[in-house]
Amino acid sequence: MGVKGKLIASVEVKCGGHLVHDIFHTKTHHISNICPSKIQSFEIHEGETVKVGSVVNWKYNDDGKDKISKQVIEAVDPQTKTITWKVIGGDLLELYNSFTIITSCDHQWTTWTFLYEKKTEDIPEPLVLLGFVLHVTKDIEGHLLK
Repeated sequence: MGVKGKLIASVEVKCGGHLVHDIFHTKTHHISNICPSKIQSFEIHEGETVKVGSVVNWKYNDDGKDKISKQVIEAVDPQTKTITWKVIGGDLLELYNSFTIITSCDHQWTTWTFLYEKKTEDIPEPLVLLGFVLHVTKDIEGHLLK
């Protein structure tokens, strides 16, 4: 059994958290147009839009490296504006036995939570990825404020 971890970071969004949630929930395919240097593509493999049970695939550039993340949507709560994405394939599972990403948006904040289990103790904490998603959030905010 690996070492479990949890990282949480919140970033202020002047456009309102509900608008950021709308992008992630119903307009996810626009993210690659909003920040093309970070997100190359978003595809739905099974299901439709971002709904519980949908399987999605992200192609992204993290720390100068092209990566892939295949995820299943485990939960969507429109009341709390929360989406839970469980990683089921891609680069993250080379380092981690499990990896879950939770996005939640409220008022002027977007919060990212990573729940993970490292394969070995010497695997680094996913701080670079956390910084990456915060930058994507700020890119989305900038787009929405235009």
